[in-house]
This record gives sequence, structure tokens and C-alpha cells, in this order.
Amino acid sequence: MNETDLCFLPATDMADALRAKELSAVEIVSTVLKRIERLEPRLNAFAWLAADEAMAAAAEADRTLARGAPLGPLHGVPVTIKDHEAVRGMQLEYGTWLRKGEVAASDNAMVSRLRAAGAIILGKTTTPEFGWMGVSNSPLTGITHNPWKQGMNAGASSAGAGVGAAAGYGPLHQGSDGAGSIRMPAHFSGVFGLKPTYGRVPQSPVAASDNTVHLGPLTRTVADAALMLRTMAGPHPDDHTSLETLPADYPRLLGRRPRAPRLAYSPDLGHARVDPEVAALVEKAVAAFESELGWHVEPVKTPWGPKGPALARFFWPAHFTRHADRLPEFRDRMDPGFVACIEAGAAITMADYQKKRLEKYAYCAEINHFFDGWDFLLTPAVSVAAFPADRLQPAHWPQHPWDWLSWAEFSYPFNLSQNPAASMPCGLTADGLPVGLQIVGRRFDDLGVLQMAAAFEAVRPWADKRPPVD
Repeated sequence: MNETDLCFLPATDMADALRAKELSAVEIVSTVLKRIERLEPRLNAFAWLAADEAMAAAAEADRTLARGAPLGPLHGVPVTIKDHEAVRGMQLEYGTWLRKGEVAASDNAMVSRLRAAGAIILGKTTTPEFGWMGVSNSPLTGITHNPWKQGMNAGASSAGAGVGAAAGYGPLHQGSDGAGSIRMPAHFSGVFGLKPTYGRVPQSPVAASDNTVHLGPLTRTVADAALMLRTMAGPHPDDHTSLETLPADYPRLLGRRPRAPRLAYSPDLGHARVDPEVAALVEKAVAAFESELGWHVEPVKTPWGPKGPALARFFWPAHFTRHADRLPEFRDRMDPGFVACIEAGAAITMADYQKKRLEKYAYCAEINHFFDGWDFLLTPAVSVAAFPADRLQPAHWPQHPWDWLSWAEFSYPFNLSQNPAASMPCGLTADGLPVGLQIVGRRFDDLGVLQMAAAFEAVRPWADKRPPVD
């Protein structure tokens, strides 16, 4: 196996090879770090690279293996953490000058679980300022480049994680998703991204976004995502909203499906604009569920769909007004779109918020009742392929001081409703840019979404496709 192939090796194979002593943790981590250090000046996916700490952890992992001690499921496997999550001794800056120089004193719950499973943390991946937008650009760290084309958007607040997964920075990358920030990077960079049911993976601390932020994996294979999710998931006292039940054995159950699923398909949720090339690739992918898997797909109406934009455009600025008191000091060093977003929420009152929240609850109930008749809903993941990362909207789309949501209408509904949803690579545009298919399941059916994604992956494999960065 050459060095590049080692960097793209799935975590499932990597863990097996480590146990069999066919590979060492030092060999894996040093090879991945060498690739990161070679490509990072171009891609800029890391906010903080912890090379020395990772190598020390790899050496200890090899000593543990040599002693014959019990091993966790991710023993010796490298992982990255988004710069919204606390890793002891590493910077925690959220892509903003407002938190420049902050260092976490301890690991949060999810990071502790990854370490306990034997994972080796390579560092922190980039994010736009406080994860506020769907573009991979931060006033603190600059542009994170799409690995398929330099200068293009890698998408949303987990962009560094998506780029890392696509570019061969090891197999496992943690992301979070408040309006699409796992699924959009997966779409733009051509990898698999799963936003689990809300509360499946605990937050510590819980985000101030009215229970819309979901933590989950970005990987090159569905099996790797299943393995990573099982490690991260489960209730925790740091998160009073975390789900009570323990996670299923996702890796073991991945290939099982007891009956043909009831599949619904909406190309636009009844209101969303989609670029024709994206729409055509998604429609072709949807057709594969019938032609290659033998499952009927029913085009459906989504009467709740057109109600989403007004809700999203209310809550997005409302939740970011918590930073308004920092504008006098930091305005000149903040993203101008973020400043405009904060200011757009300035006139919202608590009464406005409470009334709109009741509308949101009704909207969420309508979405979840929709799934009384369907097991899964298929849609585009995002309306556009990657566009220049120095823009908030593609040039051919309507322009707005802060509203990037116009091209991301498919993701935020399922943050509000808390359903599990995944983005699955389904093709390349004529310009060689990836496009994602979204698979949405019923609340709590994370296993079902993983199983559907695995079934599609089996007939439309993608992990062998690598971006032209070497």
C-alpha cells in the first residue's frame, strides 16, 4: 500500500489492520500528517494542527497494542474535531477574532468518548465565524478551499471537516449541523455526512440555538460514519437534551433492511430553486433506487415546505443577536455578512420570538406527521454546486447582505424538526464539482438512514473517487 492509499484507507479497514499488526499507529499518523502538511497551504482545512500530540498518542497506542491490553473500536485511528468543540490544550476559537487565543481546559463529552475508543486527535478543523454561514470563509482563518477546485466554496461551518474527509486527511472527521453544516460540506466536497437525530450525540455545552444543533460524522464511507456515530452517541449529563436510549450497533446492522422502504421524493420541497445540473444529477440518483435497488419511489407534495423560509429567516438572525454587544469592539474584524445578520435580528422582541416559536412547533409536527406515510424522503442536499468562496451567494442567484439560505432550503427544515438526514455523493457536474443527494428519515431512525445510504453506496460506490489535489 502506498502512502496516498494509506491516507484514504477507511477506518474500518484501518482498525482491522492495526489489530492484526499489519500497520502501526505511528505509521498511519505520520503518513497522514505528512499529507496534511503538504496540502494544507492550498486547502486550509485546519485551524489548529496538533502534530506533536498526535504522534505521541500514536506511539502510546502502539505500546498499548504490544502489551496486549484491551483495545477500543477506534484504536490508533486518526480523527479531526471541528473548532466548535473543546479539546484539552487546543485552541477553541470558532473562526472569530472574538475568541482568538482561547484554549480549552478539558475535553467535551464527545471528544472524551472518541479518545476512550482509542482515536487519535489530529487537530481542529476550520469553520466560518461562529458557524453562521454556508460558505467556507472566516475572518480569522481565511478561505478553506474546495479540494475539487481551488477558490471554490467547501460549504458551511464544518467545511474543514468535509475537506479533510475528501482530501485524505485520515478517515474520520467530526462536524456539527445547525442548518446544514454537515450535509452541505458533504455535498460540496463529495463525501458522506450524517446529521443524526437531535440529541443522539451529546453537546457540552448545549448550543444556544433552540435545540437545532446536531453533532455527527463526515467520512468517505457509510460504514465509517456508522462506526464513528456509535462511538460518539449516547446520553450524557452535560446535555439535558441528549437522547435517553443507547445507540444501536450501527456497524453490525448496516446491511440489514427488513422490508422494502416507502420512499418519497421531492425535487424542490414545493418552493426551492435548484440549478438544472444539480437537479438532473439528483433525479438520476433517485431513479437508481428503482432501477438498481428495486424500490418504488413516489414523487410527493410537501405542503409544509413553503412555510420553512419565513421561519429560517426569523430564527437565524434572532439566535445570533447574542453577539450584538460585541459589535462596538469587533465590528471591523467580523464578517460583514455576519454583522448584517446580527443587526437584522436587533428589532426582534421576546413576544415575537415566542409567537414564531409556536409556528415552528406546528411546522415541525407537520413534517413529522408527513413521515407517518413514508419511511424516507429524498431531495437534493443543496441547490447549487460549489461557487467562489469569496461570495455569499452564487453570482447567478439573488444577492442579499446576509441571506445565504436561499440556496440551502433543503437542509434547515430537518434541523428544526430534528430528523436524521444525510448527504450522499451522487455525481459530478460538467466542471467536475460534486453534488449530494439528501436522505431524510423519521426521528430516531438514524439506523434506517445509514442503511439506506449503505444500499445506495453499494450500487453507486464513491469512495474510490478522489479530488485532484495531488
